[in-house]
Amino acid sequence: MKHYILFSCILTLFSCGPEGKTTGESDSEKAKRIHQAVITLDTHNDINVKNFTDSLNYTQNLDTQVNLPKMDAGGLDVSWLIVYTGQDSLHMEGYERAAENAMAKFEAIHRLCEEFAPDQIELALTSEDVRRIDASGKKVAMIGVENAYPIGEDLSNFETYHKLGARYISLSHNGHSQFCDSNTGEQDSIWLHNGLSDLGKRAVNEMNRLGIMIDVSHPSKEAMKQMVALSKAPIIASHSSARALCDHSRNLDDEQLMLMKKNGGVVQTVAFSSYLHKAKHEARADFMKSIHQQVADSLGVPWYERSAFRQLDQEQQAAFVENRTKIRAIAKTLVASRQDAPPPVDVADFVDHIDYMVQLIGIDHVGISSDFDGGGGIAGWEDASETFNVTLELVNRGYSEAEIAQLWSGNLLRVLDEVQEVAIKLQKK
Repeated sequence: MKHYILFSCILTLFSCGPEGKTTGESDSEKAKRIHQAVITLDTHNDINVKNFTDSLNYTQNLDTQVNLPKMDAGGLDVSWLIVYTGQDSLHMEGYERAAENAMAKFEAIHRLCEEFAPDQIELALTSEDVRRIDASGKKVAMIGVENAYPIGEDLSNFETYHKLGARYISLSHNGHSQFCDSNTGEQDSIWLHNGLSDLGKRAVNEMNRLGIMIDVSHPSKEAMKQMVALSKAPIIASHSSARALCDHSRNLDDEQLMLMKKNGGVVQTVAFSSYLHKAKHEARADFMKSIHQQVADSLGVPWYERSAFRQLDQEQQAAFVENRTKIRAIAKTLVASRQDAPPPVDVADFVDHIDYMVQLIGIDHVGISSDFDGGGGIAGWEDASETFNVTLELVNRGYSEAEIAQLWSGNLLRVLDEVQEVAIKLQKK
């Protein structure tokens, strides 16, 4: 019997490589195997409530970058659908309008999961939910809140959002909120709170108590540092990259990255062109300006440069978001064969940021996000149907299956678990 066992071990050793890789398996074959085996999770996908109706919804292959057919095609298992509200003035009327917008998005996500496609997608509240739903063969929805502005000044609304499924919340977006300063203050060095307001400090405690992950992707550096100091639980950056590689206020510098490591949090590297490679992005964007405008004119719809987005009213912003994906797709086709087109920011540039952060703060603190339908998307990962290309690039860079599993979902779900464990302890007190 011992000789048989020894022979079997030798046979296994010669027929298989590390992690069960069959001899002769190509990188592409390995990537496909890993992509099917791991849970792929994207922490930031924006939504438009117009795409959550009886006649128009994510069961159809819409022009959106994320929907169920595209998730199926690309093997994306978990989509964090985002309750986003733009920043307005800090007064009760603004809070009330914003609250209506936020509730409409919460309701839209619940309609998708409970009415339109309960057999295809289910809302998860815990990491256990994610694994159970994924094992059932369904896609997984989770909810993040981008900008706590709609909460107003009533902290009990954090619990309302938690009951509706919110599992991470950012205390600001592009503009200072009642809770904290935004990264956008770097443009003019005008700050409202010099970090967190008193209300923001109380909000950090409340999110800890409820088990809501604190998202630091949009707040200012000083606000982020104060959140790390105050929080009793790990935090996340739901869609940010490395500032050392691309100097943008939405990215985290090395000091911030080291704070994320010390805190035990995770940085979800974002596939947003202007946050990944400034020179390539600007060269491509300048080239594409006239082409985007030509496409928009041919369709009879308005087009704006993204730099002007904050100056648009809500109706103009909604029109831009609704038409952007279609216009970009047509423009991409038009320039595909042009030799004079500058190369776009691509998946290799994206994984460069993953590499940098893994080397600096370790594999345990890095994850993946796209910001699809909110401006994200790069060559090779233009929408959810191309999700496999990220795994392929990670395999090409030499990441193991275990490391890829961490990057795609393991690290984020570990943080969620720890945040919820802290909440249980705080509630017992």
